[in-house]
Amino acid sequence: MADPATYRPKPGEIPTSPGVYRFRDAHGRVIYVGKAKNLRARLSNYFQDVAHLHHRTQSMVTTAASVEWTVVGTEVEALALEYSWIKEYDPRFNVKYRDDKSYPYLAVTMADEVPRAQVMRGAKRPGTRYFGPYGHAWAIRETLDLLLRVFPVRTCSAGVYRRAHQTGRPCLLGYIDKCSAPCVGRIGIDEHKQLAQDFCDFMAGDTQRFERRLTARMNEAAASMEYEQAARLRDDIQALRRATEKNAVVLPDATDADVFALAGDELEAAVQVFHVRGGRIRGQRGWVVEKVEDVTDAELVEHLLQQVYGAVEDARAAAAEADLDTEGRAASRREVRDAVPREVLVPVLPPDPEQMTAWLTGLRGARVELRVPQRGDKRELAATVKANAEHALALHRTRRAGDLTTRSQALREIQEALALESAPLRIECYDISHTQGTYQSASMVVFEDGLPRKSEYRTFSVRGPEGDGARDDTAAMHEVITRRFRRYLSDRLASGDVELDDSDDGDDGDHSGGRPPRAPAGPRSGEVPAEEPGERKRFAYPPNLVVVDGGPPQVAAAQRALDELGVTDVALCGLAKRLEEVWVPGDDYPVILQRSSEGLYLLQRVRDEAHRFAITQHRRRRSKGMVTSVLDDVPGLGPARRKALLSTFGSVKKLRAASVDEIAQVRGMGRRTAEAVVAALRSDAPAHATPADDNPADDTPATADPRTTDANSAPTSQDAARPGMLGA
Repeated sequence: MADPATYRPKPGEIPTSPGVYRFRDAHGRVIYVGKAKNLRARLSNYFQDVAHLHHRTQSMVTTAASVEWTVVGTEVEALALEYSWIKEYDPRFNVKYRDDKSYPYLAVTMADEVPRAQVMRGAKRPGTRYFGPYGHAWAIRETLDLLLRVFPVRTCSAGVYRRAHQTGRPCLLGYIDKCSAPCVGRIGIDEHKQLAQDFCDFMAGDTQRFERRLTARMNEAAASMEYEQAARLRDDIQALRRATEKNAVVLPDATDADVFALAGDELEAAVQVFHVRGGRIRGQRGWVVEKVEDVTDAELVEHLLQQVYGAVEDARAAAAEADLDTEGRAASRREVRDAVPREVLVPVLPPDPEQMTAWLTGLRGARVELRVPQRGDKRELAATVKANAEHALALHRTRRAGDLTTRSQALREIQEALALESAPLRIECYDISHTQGTYQSASMVVFEDGLPRKSEYRTFSVRGPEGDGARDDTAAMHEVITRRFRRYLSDRLASGDVELDDSDDGDDGDHSGGRPPRAPAGPRSGEVPAEEPGERKRFAYPPNLVVVDGGPPQVAAAQRALDELGVTDVALCGLAKRLEEVWVPGDDYPVILQRSSEGLYLLQRVRDEAHRFAITQHRRRRSKGMVTSVLDDVPGLGPARRKALLSTFGSVKKLRAASVDEIAQVRGMGRRTAEAVVAALRSDAPAHATPADDNPADDTPATADPRTTDANSAPTSQDAARPGMLGA
């Protein structure tokens, strides 16, 4: 625990301007981000007598080792920069709103040549219209099934659409009139895009226009005595009405608003929001948040609005960078306008409502009203949303009863069993997987506060000294630990987040000779520029505890790697499968935890997760390695060029019949590379000549699975089994 007085800035150093500040721990990791109208006044509050601070604030300032700040021109800029830093650094002491589940949306891919309606979750994509969120995916499918009678837009995947286009036969939905079948030309591309636009307009609330249109057509058909057509139109109108009735009318004046409500106590809070569009509830979302900092309800509302509507700014930036056509750009603009409504109704106003209103208005591009409903239908709706929040909080407490206590107990038991100075809040576990020494893969999984942090997971492809894999499991473990912590040390040196002392000025950063990089100096307090968010140095943070899957040999190999790099502040242990024994470096006997121990259960979970992740990566590499092509052995021909060749000629058979000049005309291909391709295809053997690359910038290095994330470089596959290796 650090004394805040050790890193307190000197008097007069902190400006009185508005700005954003961030606290870092001893490893340089950002642990808290905040903003202030007056930086000097706000930061001075953190450096008063620790005994007078709230206990959560005490924990933060004693964990921190430095404070930095950035001066901005206006408070609106501070609001945007604070959101950007929170998103980039994910500070542990900031309030985080986690969705209490992954909500599905009804999405229409308007940026595609042939738009598709489908159920989507996760990050939003530029050029796609989203409607929802819905509580259940089946609710979306029911609504979509009703509307396909009137708006028969494409719902099939790209593969199904392509196959139907090639065969000239539509899928089942095309035969039962629930798809207009643009794949076989029943409807033109432009007509289908207009149909998708009408579908989006209906979902956005313009329902009466389509109902009036169908009613007029039904009356015309009946007047012409085309009764079957009139009956079909009548059924279409009923389908539209049933789909509309699924969204209850809550506001009679066709209001567009987001209605927020809070319910909580000193430890956690539940948040609910109803998305009302055209007077109807179009979606609902919920979050549960742990109050890791001392915040009021007004500050909770401010953080909530930042995180909910900050995603709109990210989507707009992504759309600006994406190569979208006119329709895609229009869809993105409509998506932004739909995401930020005209009214935002909150239980309490944020500390600075004028600045928040200005920020929301800038996002929407039109005026936004931020207020607390006082009377009438909107107040009643807000009460309903609050009742939902209270119910969600009660359900969360029921589900998580004892979970926090259990995790704390598990970490405490591990701390006591391994004689650690503090509880291992960050645990990393490593495992090796292979089949008789081939396709050797390793995994790194991360648990923080006893829970998996999947965004920090990593995989390694074990190369070995000769590039054909390690000789056994211990050598593989030594290589993986070495690569991970060498990257930790180099990232700490290269990271702009950590200031280096003068002794490091002469280090050129080249550690290829085996000498470990020097550890950087601790972070310093002071002003920093408002840099653009860059790539996060995910290997720049050390774990409190490293767990390896195995017994004394694996533990000794991992300890040898740490010793060679000079890493002394990371604890290490191994968990052997057979008797679930915990092995510590240098001990002749294992540490035995009770079978019912929460600490042992947590170590087992970490080990099993590492095992699962390693096997998944190994199987992925093995499956890909079993599918080979004669083009794989052509020197200088990477995945990008192979794909270009096959796209141009269609198959290896046609490529074999092509001449050197025809192959050289393919984008990215040079003549010598084309000659090597022809030689390889005609001999059906690897070409041994290394061609001079005519266009090296257009090629992609030949790597293994591109989805693999390695700690150092691209993976290298192994072709021959090595003695002493056992399949995982």
